[in-house]
Amino acid sequence: MTETTLSFTRQIAASANSIYRCWTEPALLEQWFAPAPVRVTDAVIEPFTGGRFDSTMHIPGMDEPMVGEGTVLIAEPNKRFAFTNMMRATFQPNDFSAGGFAFTAEITMTATDTGCTYTVTARHIDAKAAAAHEEMGFYTGWGTAADQMEALAKTL
Repeated sequence: MTETTLSFTRQIAASANSIYRCWTEPALLEQWFAPAPVRVTDAVIEPFTGGRFDSTMHIPGMDEPMVGEGTVLIAEPNKRFAFTNMMRATFQPNDFSAGGFAFTAEITMTATDTGCTYTVTARHIDAKAAAAHEEMGFYTGWGTAADQMEALAKTL
């Protein structure tokens, strides 16, 4: 990878279809998208290019929830899902002047005999943003969320 990219791959004991559903159905995403005890609410996912990818995270100890507005870049059922926080729906630019960092996330799922190979790749605008995301706990946080997603996907 590059200095602007964070990525991990793991084997998931659930079908690619179940994983895709976890990423594209709001009621499912709200159950796993952030490591507990963080809660996710108000998810809106329109799984088509230019559709909304919005959610609100309620983080213990923070007075205000973290509202995320993004847009879907790619929605290939059971294969690939990508979104960005650089834009909101219909490709309207987001404003980062108050803080935060811009990134795109690409999720791939490849069917295997025992479930699927699951890869998350987060691409950042620069090395500073990637470092901030890593320091924020990208590997631990997204890894824990992947564990939560796998547990949910096995029930679908």
